[in-house]
Amino acid sequence: MRSDVKHFICDIKDGIATVRLDRPDRKNPLTFDSYAELRDWFRDLVYADDVDVVIFGSNGGNFSSGGDVHDIIGPLTRMNMKDLLRFTRMTGDLVKAIVNCGKPVIAAVDGICVGAGAIIAMASDLRLATPEAKTAFLFTRVGLAGCDMGACAILPRIIGQTRAAELLYTGRSMSAEEGERWGFFNRLTEAEVLEADALKLAQQIQAGPNFAHMMTKTMLAQEWSMSIEQAIEAEAQAQAICMQTGDFERAYKAFVAKERPVFEGN
Repeated sequence: MRSDVKHFICDIKDGIATVRLDRPDRKNPLTFDSYAELRDWFRDLVYADDVDVVIFGSNGGNFSSGGDVHDIIGPLTRMNMKDLLRFTRMTGDLVKAIVNCGKPVIAAVDGICVGAGAIIAMASDLRLATPEAKTAFLFTRVGLAGCDMGACAILPRIIGQTRAAELLYTGRSMSAEEGERWGFFNRLTEAEVLEADALKLAQQIQAGPNFAHMMTKTMLAQEWSMSIEQAIEAEAQAQAICMQTGDFERAYKAFVAKERPVFEGN
């Protein structure tokens, strides 16, 4: 998987990729270029054998301030409908790429996490945060609807319909404590150990059966639109596929030998 990106930071080591936006002086806003490059990077991740888990980290004490006011918001006010739709589809494609990348994604959130930054955290599989984290879906603050980049579909599934409605209508900040209590954040951790805790969690996941993790992530996404009957059948097929992997046999042999299984992701 390529790490020579231009519009964000990417470090890949021992099967764990850490990405972060790289404009800490502006609280890490997104630009047209970083949107597009992140979208393409997560799309390519589907075919990457050297990455098992992704950490989307903070930088300089903040996660992301969302779309850049000068580089994005200003130009959008001058675009025609065709170009606007091209942009909104591109931003939505980033969420789809994160959801469909086949690898668990951990958001490590510190400080400001608003707008599209909050959406990236929302689209991740797991979320850690510092007590200082402030998360806001502030689209109504700029005269837009709260239904941006899948927020009306995904956020209610995480924190519930009425809580999501409050955040999307008002654009107010959700405190870190609220986020943990509501289930948006898996847990809170102090800023000085945020990256270490995210890495420890990534390593714990990576030590498991990574092919099976891919199937789990796929089912978590696909079963949103399935009936219970369809979901049960889809999971039966997914599990039968996993039962043909070497990891399944390794786990059995380790159990018989009273040893801890060493998974290889195949």
